Amino acid sequence: MRYIRYAFLAAIAVVLITLALANRDMVTLNLLPAELAQLVGVGYALTVPLFSVIFAAVVAGLLIGFFWEWMREGKHRAAARDNRLAKDRLAREISKLKTAKAKSEGDEVLALLER
Repeated sequence: MRYIRYAFLAAIAVVLITLALANRDMVTLNLLPAELAQLVGVGYALTVPLFSVIFAAVVAGLLIGFFWEWMREGKHRAAARDNRLAKDRLAREISKLKTAKAKSEGDEVLALLER
């Protein structure tokens, strides 16, 4: 299984390196369209290789997807936490009841064995 994972990661690395080498041309990214930048007075532009734009878009998409999924599963995590707390509360209650029953019967040896 380890070798399959390494082979898969190597294949992804080859694809990413090939993509980067094929898209080395410089592109200009503008914060706003030219007309809007003149109107607002903010004309920020950045010149970067095209592959960095592609990689940044993939990473941003992954981060947005992970965050979206984390937010969506919040109700499941809350339900699991509530169930765990209820289980712990019931376990403590059972332990108290066993101890109380053993004390009421008066046999301290059995009370120690049930713990």
